[in-house]
Amino acid sequence: MASFRLLNYQGADGPRAGILVGGATIVDLRDALPDKSWSVSTLAALNAWDEACPALHALADNPPSTQKPLAAVKLLPPILYPPAIYCTGANYMAHAEEMSAEGAGVDKATTQPYLFLKAPQHCMIGPGDAIHLPNTSKKVDWEAECALVIGKRARNVSVADAMQYVAGYTIMNDVSARDLSRRPDWPRWNIDWFGHKNFETAAPMGPWITPADEVPDIYKCRLQLWVNQEKMQDTLVDQLIFNIAELIEYLSRRMTLLPGDVIATGTPSGVGRPRGIFLKPGDKVRVELDCVGVLENSVVQGV
Repeated sequence: MASFRLLNYQGADGPRAGILVGGATIVDLRDALPDKSWSVSTLAALNAWDEACPALHALADNPPSTQKPLAAVKLLPPILYPPAIYCTGANYMAHAEEMSAEGAGVDKATTQPYLFLKAPQHCMIGPGDAIHLPNTSKKVDWEAECALVIGKRARNVSVADAMQYVAGYTIMNDVSARDLSRRPDWPRWNIDWFGHKNFETAAPMGPWITPADEVPDIYKCRLQLWVNQEKMQDTLVDQLIFNIAELIEYLSRRMTLLPGDVIATGTPSGVGRPRGIFLKPGDKVRVELDCVGVLENSVVQGV
């Protein structure tokens, strides 16, 4: 069974869905599988994942001669219009401690997962795109995250069954405006999750989706982030407080998870805020996740 990565790239007529084969070339799905209705987009493929995944493995086994070099195309976010981006807060113990004034961690015995949303079409950008620092913030921070992509509808899913709903994995950088996290004009409320998590380009994602059946153990994968040449974050995914199955169970008790939903599992320690270091124009941010790939974005001043 040949390996593939599910992706989007910029074609002459607009966004196109494809698979990466052999690590270097792209097969266009609509050209290769014109009889498959789900070949029109990666979201459509995820909505038919039980059929699409084996068909894409077969295509990778026997790809057509008309392939495009990866180096010659512009990659787009791996899902252009995900139904939702769910983000997990304080899901690595060392990060929970570094962000707490008291150095307090999370007691899993008395705590449930803590989640918030990012607006997909407004926040999401792809590999190679620029992070635009908003003019409303002077303290924009990085957050490397392992993200999973849902492959079939999930409602009231148990921990024991949860992993069968995962189509694959990608990388997300949960870019955050730290100085917008509090609202002194609303003293009755604590953290402004909308204000410091939702702004244009605040969710770099990619470079593609690695199918779950090609990741032997996501918890053994190493997640790392560099700003320019300095490594800022480095952890194994097994350091999550609430694991992937537990996050799926928690969310699916509240609403039906849909194919293409993205769940970012939280960031490890090493963010900039505790050290007073923040992104600035000219920076380069690189996130690497074993078995998945590398997500790189430059930083520019936005509006």
